[in-house]
Amino acid sequence: MKSRFKFTLLAMTITLTLNTSQTFAIAETADKSVTTKTDNNFKTEGEKTSYALGASLGSYMENSFQEQEKLGIKLDKERFVTGVQEALNDRKKLSNEEISTILTAFEAQVKDKAQARVAKEVKDNEAAGKKYREKFAKEKGVKETASGLLYRIEKSGTGQAPKDTDTVTVHYKGNLIDGTEFDNSHKRSEPTSFPLNGVIPGWQEGMKLLKKGGKITLVIPPDLAYGKEGIQNNIPGNSTLKFEVELLDVKSKPVSTEKAPSTTDTAAPK
Repeated sequence: MKSRFKFTLLAMTITLTLNTSQTFAIAETADKSVTTKTDNNFKTEGEKTSYALGASLGSYMENSFQEQEKLGIKLDKERFVTGVQEALNDRKKLSNEEISTILTAFEAQVKDKAQARVAKEVKDNEAAGKKYREKFAKEKGVKETASGLLYRIEKSGTGQAPKDTDTVTVHYKGNLIDGTEFDNSHKRSEPTSFPLNGVIPGWQEGMKLLKKGGKITLVIPPDLAYGKEGIQNNIPGNSTLKFEVELLDVKSKPVSTEKAPSTTDTAAPK
């Protein structure tokens, strides 16, 4: 019978394999003198590889311990190391059945605490976002659309406003309401282009309020952005977002010049 312990180690191994490039990247940026000194402690490639696997597992688990602590779960590192050592030497103090039961309960505990944290975060973000939007709405030059989008035209621009089917080129900066910057095209030193109908509703509506060369500040409520789900590791659920956008160019979708099929054409459907 497969134990929960074996399954957990397999999951860790898969994770480490997927993160190999990251591990190598860290090693490549390390001080060369330190690397050379460490290499001299290994007599064979097998020793070096074994150490690398152990170090990678240790780094992975350190991150895991930190995540558990954020959920209010305190794990014992020394006991963890002892468990690994005794399992490797076939001297486990717990049976496979006991390990499976303990880890199943632990998994449920982590899931429950994580869900509770997300639920609280979503509720807190909703309240904070509402307060922020109410304050921003009172600032000079700010207007609100029927959907709840708040905006301020910083520079009108000239020409035609983009349509849903147009492709727009923009420079922009995106922030959470606490000031955390989650995206910035200026830092990538190149603008971004995308079909207007392929982005969040707040952007679709906001860009049509602007003309080429114009600038706008958008404050987008969650239902016009990424909703209660948010974007993992980037935008928390129920986040109100603030964007500063400059519309650099607007390109209309080319009109097709192909001749429409005729009922007399042999290729036309009968």
